[in-house]
Amino acid sequence: MQTHFSKLIQGCMTWGAWGKQHSKNEMIELMLHDIECGITSFDHADIYGDYTTESDFGKAFAESGVKREQIQIISKCGIQYVGNTRANEIKHYQYDANYIIWSAEKSIKDLQCNYLDLLLLHRPSPLMHPDEIAKAIEKLTNDGKIKAFGVSNFTPSQTELINSKNSIEYNQIEFSLTAHQAMFDGTLDTMMLKNITPMCWSPLGTVFKERNDQIHRIHTTLEALSEKYNASKDQLLLAWIMKHPSNIHPVIGTTHKERIKNAMEATKIELSDIDWFQLLVASQGHKVP
Repeated sequence: MQTHFSKLIQGCMTWGAWGKQHSKNEMIELMLHDIECGITSFDHADIYGDYTTESDFGKAFAESGVKREQIQIISKCGIQYVGNTRANEIKHYQYDANYIIWSAEKSIKDLQCNYLDLLLLHRPSPLMHPDEIAKAIEKLTNDGKIKAFGVSNFTPSQTELINSKNSIEYNQIEFSLTAHQAMFDGTLDTMMLKNITPMCWSPLGTVFKERNDQIHRIHTTLEALSEKYNASKDQLLLAWIMKHPSNIHPVIGTTHKERIKNAMEATKIELSDIDWFQLLVASQGHKVP
């Protein structure tokens, strides 16, 4: 039985040094606000903030008064990042059993959370071996350090490779109205076949970041649907993702309290099939085949 995660997941990449540089008290406020809104799952990775954000979050969590069982904590490992905290000569990936175990245990210590609800391999490596990964996941699971295991940004064949010796339950991928290749390259099909739950980062895509013909078409369609559904554009973009039958959990990155609250309202929106396809056609610029 899979671990329960909230339908929307709070991404914490920008909480620390790689973004807002929130103080401990500000992190506590954000954490409590998320929980009040119904977002109980928090997404981390060891590298965030040049390997510092998990520790900052952990200090806030320790003083927040939030019970461990009230929330779900996700972390990722495997990227050896070139920064100020590690002596890495080049960015690379590392997935030997000893390193995975060490990295997961360090995240647990930094997050002050006793265990991870989910550990993800952050990005695929050409040198990864399913047997080596299985050694680490088996030990971490048996020791009660992780509740579930998954991957991130893995293709169907890469997922199959690791899944041959491990039980993959989640794959966190990029997915949005402007980055929807996963629907057509077999990624989401494979997850549905293998009972792997998708999570997706950057769920709003480039809709509010770029200006081109595609974005203009999307905004025109969103404006009409906003009136129909009495919803904001970002809510409709999230609802579009959540209509997919693979049960995708969007990972939102905003730290604005009102936007967090509004995002949760998207879980109540049920787009019609016609309106879902209108948005897809607006993104692709042509009718479906």
